[in-house]
Amino acid sequence: MIRRWPTLGLLVAVALLMGCSPGSDNKDTLRFGLATSPLTLDPRYATDAASARIIRLLYQPLVDLDASGKPIPSLAHWQQLSPTRYRFRLRLDRPRFHDGSKLSAQDVKATYTSVLDPDNGSPFLASLDKVQSIAVPNPETIDFVLKKPDSLFPGRLTLGIIPASLIAAGYPLNRIPVGNGPFRFKAWPEEGRLVLQRRRDRQEFVFVHVPDPTVRVLKLLRGEIHMLQNDLPQELVAYLEDKEEIFLQRGRGNTFTYLGFNLNDPVTGQPQVRLAIAHALDRQKIIRYVFKGAARPAQALLPPEHWAGHPALPPHAYDPQRARKLLKEAGFNTHSPARISYKTSSDPFRVRLATIIQHQLQQVGIQVEVQSYDWGTFYGDIKAGRFQMYSLSWVGVKLPDAFHYIFHSESAPPQGANRGHFNDPQSDFLIERAGNTDNQNQQANFYRQLQARLLEQLPYVPLWYEDNVFAARRGISHYLLAPDGNYDSLVKVRFRLEYVAP
Repeated sequence: MIRRWPTLGLLVAVALLMGCSPGSDNKDTLRFGLATSPLTLDPRYATDAASARIIRLLYQPLVDLDASGKPIPSLAHWQQLSPTRYRFRLRLDRPRFHDGSKLSAQDVKATYTSVLDPDNGSPFLASLDKVQSIAVPNPETIDFVLKKPDSLFPGRLTLGIIPASLIAAGYPLNRIPVGNGPFRFKAWPEEGRLVLQRRRDRQEFVFVHVPDPTVRVLKLLRGEIHMLQNDLPQELVAYLEDKEEIFLQRGRGNTFTYLGFNLNDPVTGQPQVRLAIAHALDRQKIIRYVFKGAARPAQALLPPEHWAGHPALPPHAYDPQRARKLLKEAGFNTHSPARISYKTSSDPFRVRLATIIQHQLQQVGIQVEVQSYDWGTFYGDIKAGRFQMYSLSWVGVKLPDAFHYIFHSESAPPQGANRGHFNDPQSDFLIERAGNTDNQNQQANFYRQLQARLLEQLPYVPLWYEDNVFAARRGISHYLLAPDGNYDSLVKVRFRLEYVAP
């Protein structure tokens, strides 16, 4: 049965039950509503979207990536001294760490040496495994020596830099970060309430975890939060559009949502079953009626506009008859149906989508049990491989080497994020050829062949790229949505207090 979203009457009723008291923060504080809380504020370990987005505010990397996934200087400019040696020179005008100390090449070395130590268990170790050594000729210069050429290497150095002294001291950076970004950490007094301060003007921002989207919208309307982004059903977006006190902004996104599978499972490990699932899903109907058109079908991890994206992958058409035939070939029928446990987060919108997917799969004879958990439990299960089928999103993937991290047979946890244990020699070959090719056009060609292969093998069933939406109280200005949904525009946000205050 498909869950229906709250009506206006229910919104009003919930508002009355919530009472009328405003938030307890200073009236000058800006409050940002989050659907999920960050799990860590240490850039060496953050893989969830909420953590990654906030870490971008707290830290600066050596290198950033532009909208098409190409590397651009951030803290440093670089030159390639040889096929296996890169020299990075720190900007002279780089900001200091939040504790007042000056960021030096030793801090860069300490950060990456820590990631490269397998005993530390950083999820980014696999993407940096070609690093042979790191040298510091002087406080402004860092040399990376590689075991073999890697033309994508500069784009791998996107981790925020941490003070070497704090790494050596075992400082709890996961809870008390010390970076050099445009925001400094102020407090994390309780789960679901993180306080940052913008360095240029000391403006405070509180990130408030409000998991229920209806409650999040009500808090926005009542001034208990001033901004929110994404993770809203389109019924609530439409509801906000009619509110004079709310400013709404939409933009195309590149967050890739998919169904993932345990390929060692006797049911989801069968290619016919995964292909049947792909043909059983009416993605266009979901996009039309659930997203109200605010998404686009996805065929691959990278969107077509990425420099290594595939411009013309053929989609798996909605074809329930073929899905039933494939299930029969796999040995399933009405007397002995395929049974699948489907894990998702407890976010109401994600549960709603899971229920719709459950219904569509049941129409072709797949019995699906939806299991929803709080974000921490759910994500922990996925990372640990405790699933048969699940849905998740990859947020802000820009470097095509993510294919190695996610799909290469050597990248099973803890070496990478191949959580379903996908093992396909042809995919490995294409990943390796792309990684060992210096010519970008040739690289793009290999990555496009790889994406076509993945669409055949279906370690993931691609679903869609969701659009981004930002909603704020009138008076908030200068926020610009990014395709990957980052929060970088909070650096520039302005507000007129008389419109923002509850």
